[in-house]
Amino acid sequence: MTANELRQKYLDFFKSKEHAIISSASLIPENDPSVLFTTAGMHPLVPYLLGAKHPAGARLANAQKCIRTDDIDEVGDATHHTFFEMMGNWSLGDYFKQDAIAWSWEFLIGKDWLNLDPKLLAVSVFAGDEDAPFDEESYNLWLAMGVPAERIAKLPKKNNWWGPAGQTGPCGPDTEIFYWSGTPETVPAGFNDDNELWVEIWNNVFMQYFKNADGSFSLLEQKNVDTGLGLERVLAILSKCDNYQTELFSPLIKELEILSGKTYGSDVQTTQSLRIIADHVKAGIFIIGDQRGVTPSNVGQGYVVRRLLRRAIVQAGKIGIDVKFNHTWMSKLISNVIQTYIDIYPELEENQNLITIEIEKETMKFQNTLENGLKEFDKLKVEQGRIGGVEAFNLYQSYGFPLELSAEIAEERGLEIDRAGFTEELKKHQDLSRTASAGKFKGGLADSSVETTRLHTAAHMLLAALRKVLGDHITQKGSNITAERLRFDFTHSAKVTPEEIAQVEKMINEAIEKCLDVAYEEIPLDEAKATNAHGVFDSKYGESVRVYTIGVDNKKKQSEWDEIFSREICGGPHVENIGKLGKFRIQKEEASSSGVRRIKAVLE
Repeated sequence: MTANELRQKYLDFFKSKEHAIISSASLIPENDPSVLFTTAGMHPLVPYLLGAKHPAGARLANAQKCIRTDDIDEVGDATHHTFFEMMGNWSLGDYFKQDAIAWSWEFLIGKDWLNLDPKLLAVSVFAGDEDAPFDEESYNLWLAMGVPAERIAKLPKKNNWWGPAGQTGPCGPDTEIFYWSGTPETVPAGFNDDNELWVEIWNNVFMQYFKNADGSFSLLEQKNVDTGLGLERVLAILSKCDNYQTELFSPLIKELEILSGKTYGSDVQTTQSLRIIADHVKAGIFIIGDQRGVTPSNVGQGYVVRRLLRRAIVQAGKIGIDVKFNHTWMSKLISNVIQTYIDIYPELEENQNLITIEIEKETMKFQNTLENGLKEFDKLKVEQGRIGGVEAFNLYQSYGFPLELSAEIAEERGLEIDRAGFTEELKKHQDLSRTASAGKFKGGLADSSVETTRLHTAAHMLLAALRKVLGDHITQKGSNITAERLRFDFTHSAKVTPEEIAQVEKMINEAIEKCLDVAYEEIPLDEAKATNAHGVFDSKYGESVRVYTIGVDNKKKQSEWDEIFSREICGGPHVENIGKLGKFRIQKEEASSSGVRRIKAVLE
């Protein structure tokens, strides 16, 4: 079974269970300042899990692009990835444990679906603690499915509990499904999730509790189901190989073997390096080529892209790839990834030129960094044969030296690195970055307060005005909106002149003076396109979207609207009439990154 067939089979299964198939959201989160990237299918659905009505209904399913960097050091084994696809199905206050468990089991072992041997499967459930009782319902449901008791592990909260994302919020027990990746003859009678041959493939989360500010838990009125089935892991199971030998990675691995002269599986270090390069390059390609893509930089999401590409370059050097004089060695890798996913994620082909330019530019830049960093390495303070954690971190922060590279150079010189000190400094930096990055995403709202809502509405007007003044090439690249001000990034190659800024301000303020209404409607994506609504049309599957129109008389039909200032697809909060905004004023216009400008503005 191919990856495309597996993905489609999953969607077809849940479509048969009356689920609406929704598209993968962008890897760059919208209206969620809590994470740098979309790490799971539930992130774009948080408002609906909290009770908002989803345009497509209460039963949803999709295959979601994800980036997860928390366990980046685990990449190199057979199952971990930075970029992966998570197939998921959701119930927003509709079905609950019985149907979720029955359907996951049916899809896995059903002859018309994956037809896995149930003797090679095991599950875990929440054991219970002082906050919530043992999940006896899930346990009994698994017994009813025919899973023997010795294959059902009762595990604590650290294993079988989800959430909340913050200090308070929805949460609940989960039940996980594992597959025995060893030979069928060696499968044990019982189940122990500490055995690495048991690979987790599916997780059913049951959001039935709310964690309160005082630490107590109360039952939710709307109980939700949030599930995830890893595409790469299941494909490996069906292909009877490790994740990196499936069609999703084999073209990359083969090209890397040609470049390096090394063979996958020949030894542990080579295999690990080949996996890291393939994983990190693919992740970088997807982030840069995303419909809201970001390029390598020293902050936020761009810093993650830079770190991934530089780790890949370091590993490439280790296996003999000429990274010093060949700055285009990744070009064939880029083409391989794009061809693998072209039918599912066409935005990669559309952005292939940008992806190639940015990755080759980063490769050249890092080579210069390596040379300069090596000079600085010789200047580091050494005490008793050891380089301090602060010094190693400064080399990492200033010159992009990964810890493993510094450790390798140190070892060659008979030195060692204070890894604990480095980790401590890195954690401080990450804490600061998370604070500084809160809300730095497209539509990134600090909160849903009245003032933030006013500025969010103004951001829509700003985009519309910029397109009218500067041209239709203008697209939004990111925003950060608080109760005090908005910051708006957009594509434009030249500095916006004072005359153009004055024209934009005038256009927005004249519209505000007209007290135009704001209205939204939930319509199919194709219909939204037909109305010329501005947005990112990356949907492969039909669904409904919210279209906000500024400049309407709510008493009239759409065809009779007097004036339309902007029409945009969005899921965030808006005022009902722009007359409530006050005066719009641009405080500053500046460069944000190559080809991207930034405007800072306020409402007075």
